[in-house]
Amino acid sequence: MKIQQIRSATLKLNFAGTTFLIDPWLASRWAMGCFADLGGRFSVPDPVKRHIPMPICPLPMPVDEILRGVDFYVVTHVHPDHIDMGGDGMVGAPLDKSVPVIAQNDQDADRLSRSGFADVRVLTESGCAADGATLYKTPARHGTVVPCGDAMGVVFQAVGEQTLYIAGDTVWYPQVADTLAQFRPGVVALNACAAELEECGRLIMNDEDVESVSLAAPWANLLITHMDTVAHASITRHEMRGRLARRGVKYVMPEDGETVEF
Repeated sequence: MKIQQIRSATLKLNFAGTTFLIDPWLASRWAMGCFADLGGRFSVPDPVKRHIPMPICPLPMPVDEILRGVDFYVVTHVHPDHIDMGGDGMVGAPLDKSVPVIAQNDQDADRLSRSGFADVRVLTESGCAADGATLYKTPARHGTVVPCGDAMGVVFQAVGEQTLYIAGDTVWYPQVADTLAQFRPGVVALNACAAELEECGRLIMNDEDVESVSLAAPWANLLITHMDTVAHASITRHEMRGRLARRGVKYVMPEDGETVEF
């Protein structure tokens, strides 16, 4: 498999000859605005971060290049840092609406359909075929205090490939451990900038959670993603390198635009 880090949680995956674009947030730099613009719907613990426009980082390449050759979109959940949202509530404006999109539940699927996607598929725990690969929905807990809505992880399996587990927007909790034990993935992608909101707590993994994954699955290659691009992040790539070095965790954390192969 080849995994290209696009930006934040957006990954371009070539797996068993099929190309997936995961969580396609393709907005230009600063286009989404800041948390202060949202009218107090969400509170960032650090008041300075409330005024930082997002995405913080630009895309590493043109949108046309990112979309070239994509066979499927996978949207782990419909949040504004995982798929582009318009002021009218429609999502995925930059995407080719004829490409099949895989969603976590009927609610997200309905929103994608209303946004013009012609082929929307709901992923289940029992699996969904996508050309030469099979995808499985896995549980996720998107908040340490209360979940910030539903989210999912995704396991990819195919003949001739290592199993890939994209944990999605989740913290470390028992069901992540159960997924690791059930599928024994060779590669695990972890969203790990420790983004946090006052209402929900920490939304995704931090360095301690990454270490917990490494201890639960010592056989796996860890890929760290969802870094440096949202204002409510608590850990940068630079800081994460130091924290994981002190913990003795082995990992890969690609820069935006970089491709890694497993």
